Formats: sequence, C-alpha cells, structure tokens
Amino acid sequence: MPRTPRPHRVVVLALDGVLPFELGIPQRIFGRAKDASGAPLYEVVTCSARPPGEVRAEADFTILVTHGPEALASADTVLIPASYELGPVHEEGRLTPLLAAALGRIRPGTRLMSICTGGFVLAAAGLLDGRPAATHWSSAARFQRLFPRVAVDADVLFVDDGDVLTSAGVAAGIDLCLHVVRRDHGAAVAADVARHTVVPPYREGGQAQFIERPVPAAHGDSTAPARAWALERLHEPLPLHRLAARVAMSVRTFTRRFREETGESPGAWLTRQRVEQARYLLETTALPMERVAGTCGFGSAQSLRQHLRATLGVTPTAYRRTFRGAPPPGGQDGPRPQPVDSARAASRQAAGA
Repeated sequence: MPRTPRPHRVVVLALDGVLPFELGIPQRIFGRAKDASGAPLYEVVTCSARPPGEVRAEADFTILVTHGPEALASADTVLIPASYELGPVHEEGRLTPLLAAALGRIRPGTRLMSICTGGFVLAAAGLLDGRPAATHWSSAARFQRLFPRVAVDADVLFVDDGDVLTSAGVAAGIDLCLHVVRRDHGAAVAADVARHTVVPPYREGGQAQFIERPVPAAHGDSTAPARAWALERLHEPLPLHRLAARVAMSVRTFTRRFREETGESPGAWLTRQRVEQARYLLETTALPMERVAGTCGFGSAQSLRQHLRATLGVTPTAYRRTFRGAPPPGGQDGPRPQPVDSARAASRQAAGA
C-alpha cells in the first residue's frame, strides 16, 4: 500500500508582542486546506524562539506556546507574523542572539513568509538582501532605512519572490496565505478555504494598500450593481458607456466613482477580472484556448496569451501545465467559471452563498 504523503509543515514563529490576529491567520488558512478526500494538506505548528512557555501578545494576555525553536528545523515553510516588541530588530536592524540562534535552525531551501513587521526579522537575518519585499505602509520608511539592500514596496499587498514571500499588515496576511494555498494546490482548494473563512478568494498581490486615500463622501449611488452585472457578461464587449448606463451615471461620474470604490479604473478592473476568470478555467477545465479566450472576453487565444504574459509572465499553456499537467486530447467542458470580484464574493459568502 502506497504511503500517504505527509502534510506540508508550516511552522509559525511567535515572538513577544505578537499580534493575535496575525498569529491566527496561518492556522485559519493553511489549517483549513484539504485535498479531495478531506485529508489536511498542511500541518501548522506554532513555536517560540525560547523553550516552550508563555509568549506575550500585543493584547492584554499571554499565549502558551508548547514548541520551542527546535520546531523550526522541521519546517517546510516558516512564517513570522507581526510583533510590536522586536527591540533591536525594529530599532537597529539586528537580531538578538536568541533570535539569531532560533533562525539558524531553519534548513536551507525552506520557504520563508512574513506578515507585516515580521519582515523585519527576515531582513535583519539578511534573508531579504537583493530581494523585493512588502510591509505595512507605515513601517516602510523605517524598513528601507534599516535595510537599504532590500527593495521595499510600500504600496502592494504582498510580494511573492519564489521561496521568500512578504506581506503588508492584517488582512494582507490572509491574502498572502490564500495565494500560497492557490500556488501550492490550485484555485479550487484556495476558493474552498476562502469560502469557509468568509473572505474574498483572491486579491492580486500588486493591488495597492490604499494608503492615505480619502474616503468618498457618503451617497446612495454606487458602481457595485454595474460590477455585478459585468461579472456575468465578461464574454461581451463592455464599453464604459454601457457600464455607466447600468447605474444611470454619466461616463465621467461613473469613472470617478468607480475609482473611489475600487482603487482602479474600470478598464483595469475588467482586465483583472478577465485574467482571473481565465486562470480559473485553465486550472479547472480542459477547454481549448480559443474557448477560454472567448468565455473571458479576450476575443482570441493570441489576446489571452498576451494578457497572461503581461500579468503572470507565462503563457496559458504553461500556466495550465503547472496546475493540471498535460491536457487531455480534445478538451472537455468544465464547470462554469466563478467571478472573483472581492466585494461581490464577500457579500455572497456572508449571505451563505
């Protein structure tokens, strides 16, 4: 009887001052990921840099951690959540001897992840030198000053640099973990986790953190109905005047309000939705490329290829092969693609859809 592969082991390093919200993200996302038989795909273990015992949280309680730094040696992925008590790491850009010894237990080739200021720890260990990295926008200037060899991007939600992944704060940590589940096991598994967690299934890592953006004045009009309508018609031409007409706005007002509500232009939003629909179809069906392109509104396989290359850096064929292996001859129809607009997905999930 063949042996069942062991789950991928994610070891979360909890440091004094850890933010409880960020500490809980890995278990909630990775711990929920299952294969088709219901078997867990990940094992999540929390450890401290000291022997097992209490770790101070940023809140008014402590956390009892039953694993010490030796757990890091068994990790396939190490994840460091945010902490407000990083001391010399945050102030001087250097590791304490205790933390350096703990990180020294990590095996070469282990995937490394951080949420928010957890990236300071990776940077202080020299693990981000020459790499791009994300952190919370409010910490970006300090991060860059302490670690000039790191290419800090203060605007994005997360950065995937292969074996090292970093994110901005709080909800961006959820986005990062869902991205990793999707990268490891495909869209269907990630969507199942998102559905049970009641969060949007996907937000592009390059999406802005929306820092210091004024909140639009309250009004009864919204572009949301037009977005919902468009998601059901991505295969059709969707010029601006057609979208604006759905909510009885002028094109100028619609464009301005759309950007206020989504942070991007209608054209950029439509392209992103079409790319996401194409990814879903490439991952979950064996439809011919022309059919995928037509269903997503790209018109031709050549247009689909150009958009995926621009967005993901790979061809549709290479992307499909990554998630599905070699496609079966002739192709076959698959399930209807599910729109991924964040606001619409969140509201449907909250309603129990």
